Amino acid sequence: MLRESQARDRPVFVELLVSPGVNTYLGGPRSRADAEGEVPELPGRWPGSFVVDRDGEMIGHILLRRPTGDRRPAANGRVDLGYLFLPQTWGRGYASEACAAALDWFDAALPAEPVVLFTQSANTASMRLAAKLGFAEVERFHAWDAEQWLGLRPAAGS
Repeated sequence: MLRESQARDRPVFVELLVSPGVNTYLGGPRSRADAEGEVPELPGRWPGSFVVDRDGEMIGHILLRRPTGDRRPAANGRVDLGYLFLPQTWGRGYASEACAAALDWFDAALPAEPVVLFTQSANTASMRLAAKLGFAEVERFHAWDAEQWLGLRPAAGS
């Protein structure tokens, strides 16, 4: 189930930021002190931010956002999909199901908008998920000491 975040989700948001497994392809984990300082009492409450809930407990976070600042030309102005899941939930299809549901929500809200996704090409699980969700490679580039992959999912109905 996708839902808005609640104050009780804060410890899981912190855990997602400090987990070495979760952050293997994201530049490494943050320190617990830094994560505790960064995560507000009520984290991630805006359109496009979803808590992934299983049996009443947060297991992940999905974010659809339009970042500002310097980006790859193919991604400029586009919404991107990001997701984090607790390691104990990996390999069970939760990311696929939850990301598909979030993209369905997005397609209903903004049907003319394509979505981009960035991942390291070494992250084979993320690459498989991107393909399953309909993202096609736009480019590969080198950044953060690794090869990065940029995929594009066309607007709904394209």
